Amino acid sequence: MELLKLDIQHFARMKNALRGHFLAEYTPGETEPGTEWYKLGKWITTIGDDTQETTEEFADYNGDGTPTNDVVSVAGAYTPEGTYDPEDPAQALIASLKYKTGEGRKVWHRVVSADGKKEQVGLATVTAIVAGAGDASAYETFSCNIRFDQTPEENTITPPGDGGSGE
Repeated sequence: MELLKLDIQHFARMKNALRGHFLAEYTPGETEPGTEWYKLGKWITTIGDDTQETTEEFADYNGDGTPTNDVVSVAGAYTPEGTYDPEDPAQALIASLKYKTGEGRKVWHRVVSADGKKEQVGLATVTAIVAGAGDASAYETFSCNIRFDQTPEENTITPPGDGGSGE
């Protein structure tokens, strides 16, 4: 009897902490992020996925009249939460936006998958900023909503030394 060989990576699970969230400052009018990225990670204990989808329901005479749900837009968003550290560059960047409006609330957001193989990069708007609040006996809290302004660009990441050959 031949034993079935299984690809172990097919069953691999990745910890959320391996997924990277990075921020870069935005200058009005720029179309590409700069090279200085700040990792959003220190003292961040959870990052929720707050993606919003807009759908439309319709039925036509091509089917049996049962309504079909069609996704017409997707706005990817993340909600980091944790303890506020004003010395952390990523948290300081977000805190500096608290009293700004319009383009003053924009940042570049880069999300790297837990396996390090893909990234999504795009301009984003930061809302619901909390940088220092909570009970008197507790550490200051930090949270916000980082929402991509449009579908982020998705790229495949080439590991260092690979040269793109895939070997």
